[in-house]
Order: sequence, then C-alpha cells, then structure tokens
Amino acid sequence: MAKLTTKQIDAGLKDVPEWTSTGDAIQRTFQFSDFVAAMAFVNAVAASAEKAQHHPDILVRYNKVTLTLSTHDAGGLTRKDFDLARLVDGQARNGAGAVISRS
Repeated sequence: MAKLTTKQIDAGLKDVPEWTSTGDAIQRTFQFSDFVAAMAFVNAVAASAEKAQHHPDILVRYNKVTLTLSTHDAGGLTRKDFDLARLVDGQARNGAGAVISRS
C-alpha cells in the first residue's frame, strides 16, 4: 500500500476530524466512564484490527484510550490508517459509556 502525500493526509483528516496528525501517524484519545468500559472498547478495536490485519498502537490510562495509527511497512500513513480510524470512530459512537475527547 502506497504512503499518502501531505495533500491526501490533509483530505483524510477532514473525514476523521477528531484525529490529529503526529508526524507519520494519526492519533486520537477516547475517554470512557471507567476502566471496564475502556477495556471493552480496546477489545472491540483489537477484534476489528485483527480482521483488517492493521494493528494500532494502544495506550490505556484508566478510562482513557489513545490509539495511534501508522502503516509501518509503508513508512507512514496509508489509506488503511484512515479506514481503521473511521471504523474505530463508529465503534466508539455505538459503544455505551464513551465520552469522546480529542488528543
């Protein structure tokens, strides 16, 4: 999969406005009602990531989950990162107890 250009990344970020660009990755922090809700979200993301064969870096801090997406094989961002970001956003919207916060 080809690495996206800066123009393509900027366009992709418009589709996932809660995500921010951090060098060769995009990142978003989700906040939940408690640790159990955060871990349920992590497990849902893990299942989707495994199915897509595209795995985010995941940082858990009690009720906050920060996801970082980058396609390491391509050396930066690809369409796979934005596809997974949209999928994860949908999971957060459909999950109970999610309070979304921007990183």
